[in-house]
Amino acid sequence: MPVATACPIALAASERYRLTKMAWGHKTEFRLRLRAQIVLHAARGLANARIAERVGVHVDTVRRWRGRFAEKRLPGLADRKRTGRPPSFTALQNPQVVALACQLPAETGVPLSRWSCPELAREAVERGIAPFLSASTVRRWLTRDALKPWQHRSWIFITDPGFRAKAERVLDLYARTWNGTRLGADEYVISAVEKTSIQARCRCHPTLAPGQARAMRVNNGAPSPTAGTLGRARGAPIPSAIDPGRAEQTGAGVTGGWRH
Repeated sequence: MPVATACPIALAASERYRLTKMAWGHKTEFRLRLRAQIVLHAARGLANARIAERVGVHVDTVRRWRGRFAEKRLPGLADRKRTGRPPSFTALQNPQVVALACQLPAETGVPLSRWSCPELAREAVERGIAPFLSASTVRRWLTRDALKPWQHRSWIFITDPGFRAKAERVLDLYARTWNGTRLGADEYVISAVEKTSIQARCRCHPTLAPGQARAMRVNNGAPSPTAGTLGRARGAPIPSAIDPGRAEQTGAGVTGGWRH
């Protein structure tokens, strides 16, 4: 069998300088140091087997990098581009999950008030968008488009035409005034609010789905002017404007509760 001859290597001054710096530089990667040393030994006319013995690699490795340098010079010592791991998701699955996050859960039949990454991943798998999907992958996709469907903003627009009259009656009690008359020293206004986090509010306007760099927007209807203001307490009968939801005998008299 014919024996393959080693590629002759002739270096220019600039190439020798760069190879020497790569071969003995303290900050050079180890793999680049080996390749540079192989080329420098080859430029001296050493055989591949002798170079492999000195550098401490297989002779096939010496033959590979010697041939690549002879073909492409210094750029040939760099690693070739690799395909890497094949993608787990197609280019269509990403926008499908993002489009799902931009919809309200109620529109998709899911009994949720707003999306979370685990719920989006579970819903995408149930819909057949992807055979498997993790919450971290969903979060990474939504971060690219600045989407945070789990956040929402709430505000209230007052739409009741009689809100002013209702509020004035309650605010007058806070100012110790009833029907334009100041309360006396033996009269008291007791305000009690129970379960402030559970407020019965109607949705007067549809909820706006989340979008890019925009949280979900929820518009609540105007609540009652107060959740539980107890009326004027005195020895006299409770005024007819106050519905006594609960009345007890106290040292100051009878207390009446305003039931909404």
